[in-house]
Amino acid sequence: MTLPISFEFFPPKTPEGAAKLRVARQALYALKPEFCSVTFGAGGSTQDGTFTTVSEILAEGAEAACHFSCVGATKAAVREQLANLQAMGVKRLVALRGDLPSGYGAGGEFHYASDLVAFIRAETGDAFHIEVAAYPEIHPQAKSADADLQAFVTKVKAGANSAITQYFFNTDAYFRFVDDAYKLGADVPVVPGIMPITSSTQLMRFSDACGAEIPRWIRLRLQGFGDDTASIKSFGLDVITDLCDQLRNGGVPGLHFYSMNQSAPTLEICQRLDL
Repeated sequence: MTLPISFEFFPPKTPEGAAKLRVARQALYALKPEFCSVTFGAGGSTQDGTFTTVSEILAEGAEAACHFSCVGATKAAVREQLANLQAMGVKRLVALRGDLPSGYGAGGEFHYASDLVAFIRAETGDAFHIEVAAYPEIHPQAKSADADLQAFVTKVKAGANSAITQYFFNTDAYFRFVDDAYKLGADVPVVPGIMPITSSTQLMRFSDACGAEIPRWIRLRLQGFGDDTASIKSFGLDVITDLCDQLRNGGVPGLHFYSMNQSAPTLEICQRLDL
């Protein structure tokens, strides 16, 4: 059985970065992804770069999913952006509340991602397949695990088609989250987000920021490697391949790789999994 896969990219900041990303995308297209998503900076700070990258992916013949955050936004601005995306031929959105840029007051006409999902549905009907975020290990700003689960259910009931999770290393957290969400009527596909391990310092920094838990044994092994990047990458490939294998055996609807604009780690993992 083939397992649908997809990739996330971020908009490059330099012409060199854009050129490297084009090469990485071409390599990853060999895996026939269902779609490629492109992130959106805090408060829409990378909007132009996001739209440019999405346009390139569409022109390359792949399906592109545009991240779309609403914090600090007005309904008029969101309506205009939706029209632009439709004109570009985008059919898939990843609807997020998003982070406020530092030093920015709360403001805006949307408080939650569920508000954005409901607005997109009201404005555009079924023009877009809407993905939302899911947090198997609980959103770092959630008041409680139950409040976080309810927030997810609200997004689904507002009109989301499917969800992509924050990355994690504990499959029990994922399967429990999906079971709990289904019991509350949120029965959309929840695709696990997969973060290849290529740098221990980068992984620690990301995980501390987004609330993803690194199991103690993984953290200690990574620390033990010090600056030995070859050992870190080799260990990371083993850990993530095993994680994906467990998820596949558990019947997940797909795998979404946070590529970090690189092709080699994801290609290696998918080859090991025979995807």
